[in-house]
Amino acid sequence: MSSEIDIYGVFFPGLLVWTVVAMVLTALLRRALSALGAYRLVWHKPLFDLALLVIVLGGFVTVQRILP
Repeated sequence: MSSEIDIYGVFFPGLLVWTVVAMVLTALLRRALSALGAYRLVWHKPLFDLALLVIVLGGFVTVQRILP
């Protein structure tokens, strides 16, 4: 299995593509959390956002490893 993804003839590292997808999903989650007022319970918003990105990216990578 190749760790590179071909997009219109250009090869990108798989982790880069998954990171971009995770950033989009994290942006949507951040907007939803902000609308729900969940950030009132968070001490350090940028640190929480970084942790949320790492969790989402880790979930994508884990699912990719499990499902070939």
